[in-house]
Amino acid sequence: MSRGRRTRMYESGRGLSRRQFLAQAGATVGSAMATGLIGCRAENTTYLTEGVPIPVAIEPWLGDGGQRPNFIFILTDDHRWDHLSIMGHPFLETPNMDRLAREGVLFENAFVTTSLCSPSRASILTGQYARTHGVQNNLTPWNEDNVTFLELLAAAGYRNAFIGKWHMPGRLPSLRGVDQFVTFTVQAGQGRYFDCPLVINGEETERPGRYITRDLTEFAIDFIRKQEDNPFCLYLSHKAVHHQFLPPSNLEGIYANADLSMLPEEYFSLQTTMDSNIWEGVLGFMENHYRNYCETLVGVDRELGRLLEELDDLGLSENTAIIYASDNGYSWGEHVITGKRWAFEENMRIPFIVRYPGGFPVQNRRQSEMVLNIDLGPTILDLAGLPIPEYIQGSSIRPLLMQEEVPWRDSFLYEYFKDFPYNVPAHQALRTDQYLYVTYEKGREPELYAIKEDPRTLNDIINTDEGRRVEPSLRYEMEERETSLI
Repeated sequence: MSRGRRTRMYESGRGLSRRQFLAQAGATVGSAMATGLIGCRAENTTYLTEGVPIPVAIEPWLGDGGQRPNFIFILTDDHRWDHLSIMGHPFLETPNMDRLAREGVLFENAFVTTSLCSPSRASILTGQYARTHGVQNNLTPWNEDNVTFLELLAAAGYRNAFIGKWHMPGRLPSLRGVDQFVTFTVQAGQGRYFDCPLVINGEETERPGRYITRDLTEFAIDFIRKQEDNPFCLYLSHKAVHHQFLPPSNLEGIYANADLSMLPEEYFSLQTTMDSNIWEGVLGFMENHYRNYCETLVGVDRELGRLLEELDDLGLSENTAIIYASDNGYSWGEHVITGKRWAFEENMRIPFIVRYPGGFPVQNRRQSEMVLNIDLGPTILDLAGLPIPEYIQGSSIRPLLMQEEVPWRDSFLYEYFKDFPYNVPAHQALRTDQYLYVTYEKGREPELYAIKEDPRTLNDIINTDEGRRVEPSLRYEMEERETSLI
């Protein structure tokens, strides 16, 4: 369904197209700036204080649509799509993630448009590709003129919180559209698993004796308890499961004796010391890191369980849509790679689960359609009954959740910009339901893989008869998609 066909009509009787909504939103922002509702913004878009929540003006015509769903978006770091017990992992146990999937919809073909922390996080917030929002790698700063879906929700009367990992280059922004902003800046924004200082509404506070996943969950639960009758959106962004892969002390060693025979045959213990992997920060025996990764993920699952129990106790589960996803995947030896960035399945494919008991006709479903990280924002706006701005490049997956028959994408563009000092060339890829086609800026020839016959993308077929037959059309589609983003 095209964006132009999905104009919203509000219960107040006032219907606006997206173009009209943008005009209204622009006027609202201008008015709010003039009256100080969006803080003191100079032409260079800097604020007097960093890391503080910035309220926006509420438009009454956006806020009179009756009861609206609450939203909780849970974002993990480096969690690849197949590391859940419900996906058949041989020893990893994630009962609460599995519960989300059983009570909701599990999208088995979910991807990121850039497999790298900062660009992917900016894409999630804006619904745009990296070349559009400007955060192209872990060095290019966040543009504070970017509009997030949180800002649009706030204008419709939602109370919002951003809790957890921001991790985008440059100064910590003051964030428009949130009532609470809890994050961290230590270790270049990566945070620490233990004793991680938090920036709480602009003030850095020491957190001795605390484990980061639990600490952030405590803030999340406290925020939810205070909302009463307000519709809310909680953006809960974990450090886990990024390296150094440190589980909470009571989970340390639970997989010390786990059989790792599922690791790819091309991996070897000290591949972490190779030039292509050395900058990933995981020097040492890969098996130890992998076990710690799984144990740390169990810690995330346990805190998710606490959050689900709290929603049940507060009677909020039915009207709260929970979305669980990751900023990118992670390679554990595939192609002799430790890390992300490359346009392989292990890196750009993520878990994506949506649970909304009061909103979906059928639960415990698996969907095979391609969904992207840039679909998160428009989906939340759509479920809230709000229009989706034209500048958003993702699509709402609400029709898929509602089991509507709609045309859907069968391919998408992937982009990776050079990110020093990592030894990964800039590249673009077209991922279709049949092929993965990759071109590199320099140093490597194009590659082509037949996904269905070769899901691990081990056999480059570009110089075969099949490759020569399909490569021209794939190259043309990639170029067309790139042009459409300019």
